[in-house]
Amino acid sequence: MPGGAATHVLGIDSGGSGVRVGVARADAYGGYAAENPLTGPPPLTWSSSTPAVVGARGIDAEDLLARVLPAARELLHEAGARRLGAVCVGAAGMATLGEDLRTRLPAALADALGVRRLALAADAVTAYAGALGQHPGAVVAAGTGLISLGAVPEGVMERVAARGAEGLGGASEPDDATGTGAPPGTGGAPGALRTGGAPGGGGAPSTGGPSSTGAASGGGAAAPRGDTRWAATGWRRADGWGHLLGDCGGGAWIGRAGLEAAMRAYDGRDGGSKPLLARLEAVFGPATGLPGKLYPRPDRPAVLASFAPEVGRCAGEDPVAQAILRTAARHIAEAAEAVCPRLESSGVALTGGLFRMGAPLLTPVREELAARLSGVPVTEAAGDPLDGALCVAAALATDELRLPRDAALLSVV
Repeated sequence: MPGGAATHVLGIDSGGSGVRVGVARADAYGGYAAENPLTGPPPLTWSSSTPAVVGARGIDAEDLLARVLPAARELLHEAGARRLGAVCVGAAGMATLGEDLRTRLPAALADALGVRRLALAADAVTAYAGALGQHPGAVVAAGTGLISLGAVPEGVMERVAARGAEGLGGASEPDDATGTGAPPGTGGAPGALRTGGAPGGGGAPSTGGPSSTGAASGGGAAAPRGDTRWAATGWRRADGWGHLLGDCGGGAWIGRAGLEAAMRAYDGRDGGSKPLLARLEAVFGPATGLPGKLYPRPDRPAVLASFAPEVGRCAGEDPVAQAILRTAARHIAEAAEAVCPRLESSGVALTGGLFRMGAPLLTPVREELAARLSGVPVTEAAGDPLDGALCVAAALATDELRLPRDAALLSVV
């Protein structure tokens, strides 16, 4: 590709359900995911339902490259790309399984595609970017598992803190990193800290799990009203600890709770659900055979999650199923509350296949979020993780990337 201004960017999304590749114009995500992020033609995409191989060094870079490079070349040719400005690779397990990717991808992509700007991101980060762009807020990504990620883009807290010294509420500068203003429906004065939600407003301590980035406390106030949660880093994480230690409210959690209620009904114990028992037997066969079908499976979380839609289908007639979803909604809202910055332009986005369950889950989730994060708008995700990878790549290509750098979550080489 000859030199000159970047014309296109490449995004790669490697997850548990497969690998996807996308090519978009470098200017297609104008202002890096503002209110309507896609300002150009839709990206060209390729997908495979086979996940990347995981070996002794984590995600196998050679296997991933062998599949995505031919697809990328074909998409770039089809798009008429003259110069590839940047690449973003978003991968499930990047933080703990990304050693081989971090070691081999920079040189390999430079040799194969001539690209010198590469972002390596956890899939939670690309889910965040696809959902909210560079606006402050929180994203709950829920499928088989569940993780919540909150972010304050670079420069936001400094501007809010500076304005806070002069008195909040009168600033005219937007507090998002792109200068595009708050997302639709936020209302209020840009830059003002929220005082609703958890007791103590912006100073409320996190109630979720430990942060993978070490941002918990200490380090001096980085924001007005004593909220020090963002002093060490611009990212906060809650849950995502797997089906044995967490992922509370996710698909495997809901499915397991539903199956337990079914087995209680089979035994005649309190808390049982005959409708869920009927669905268990319709899906898996006799209840007594379920342990033998479940415990030997290496994909137990996925098997458990496959029963979550049955819980949703029973919720309209079964108070036990309804209570399971209400508890799941509370866990989801707790995870969002733990990571959401209390800024006037903050929003919460819900993304992932679990939310396709619809009203049986979404209605209690929205009620719980309204109670815990009063005034924070809950929005549909603007895009998916592949859109997020393309957004990050477009911002990197144009020197507009403001999402915080983090060795485990988002690194740029």
